[in-house]
Amino acid sequence: MTHREIPFNRLFYGEKEQRYLQELLESGTMGVQSRFGRRCAELLNTQLGAAEVIITQSCTTALEMAALLVDIEPGDEVILPSFTFSSTANAFALRGARLAFVDIDPATLNIDPEQVAAAINSRTRVIAPIHYAGVSCDMDAIMALAGEHDLAVVEDAAQAIGCEYQGRPVGTRGDLATLSFHSTKNVVSGEGGALIVNNPELVDRAWIVAEKGTNRKLFYQGLVDKYSWADLGVSALPSELTCAFLLAQLESLDEINRRRLQLWNRYQEALEPLAQAGHFRLPVIPPECRHNGHIFYLMMNGSAERNALIAHLKAREITAPFHYIPLHSAPAGRRYGYEAGTLEHTDRCSARLLRLPSWVGLEQSAEHVIEAIFDFFDSSNSSLPG
Repeated sequence: MTHREIPFNRLFYGEKEQRYLQELLESGTMGVQSRFGRRCAELLNTQLGAAEVIITQSCTTALEMAALLVDIEPGDEVILPSFTFSSTANAFALRGARLAFVDIDPATLNIDPEQVAAAINSRTRVIAPIHYAGVSCDMDAIMALAGEHDLAVVEDAAQAIGCEYQGRPVGTRGDLATLSFHSTKNVVSGEGGALIVNNPELVDRAWIVAEKGTNRKLFYQGLVDKYSWADLGVSALPSELTCAFLLAQLESLDEINRRRLQLWNRYQEALEPLAQAGHFRLPVIPPECRHNGHIFYLMMNGSAERNALIAHLKAREITAPFHYIPLHSAPAGRRYGYEAGTLEHTDRCSARLLRLPSWVGLEQSAEHVIEAIFDFFDSSNSSLPG
């Protein structure tokens, strides 16, 4: 990286990550769910207060576990936003579910509870909201709908570690929830994830699913003299190599989120004049939500302007990508799902959104990003509103 190049994301780590990896190598073992894995789960559970937390190889794996645990069968329907990553949909499509894609709230980019309500029918089994950019969905409304219609709720909280809704940790309202520690997230382990089990009735089976469908956990606990195949399952548990790095990251969660929020707030403060001039809209954070600075985006006035700004920033060695291509417009989305109502906000927001670089350590270079954005509007002011 040159002194001016600013990637969209960059790894943050310190002495502790290196020390834990060295300790693991010197231990001579690299199994699963030993010291580092157990400590990761304990830390998360202290924060969340869930019935159980299981560290997984990825958030995708955790979502696939969730689909098994809620007993999705062919013909069942799952309501989810089209504005999400394919993993949210894949997990349920793999079990034979039909996907009902619904629109988002254009302010928060989260699933719209009114659209969820309109999509519920006799085949609906699950609501699967995603908390975009670490900003919680309206979980009061979603849980009310789930209770009224006897539906399971699986929260995709991939981006929401350390976030809150109504003073409660995000990912603790649904029956199940998932976290991601992918390299683009606030807390990382390369790949990696977690399944949050909030329904106590699912804990024992969740461990069977995580252990390739076996009751091996009972064997390790000395409760059975041998373990065997008990149910369908996946190979969910990560190696201690992943968990050693992850543990150090989790222990730095407060610092990481504080510094990302500092950068997020700097972007918001500096770019507010351009937003007031009508050049774009800034993120909306409802008062009941506490976010983690995961994503700072600009909602441009049109796709042509969005693409021009991306190119302008790229020419200045700043990577600022768009985000999700709506799933309902993708080949697999058309094959495994359908549009439950109009998705005008999803299409419109997807075509106009641009994400700014955001990572711990960027603070001292943020002014370069801000200046480049101001330069873009200064140089093209005659063709833009405001």
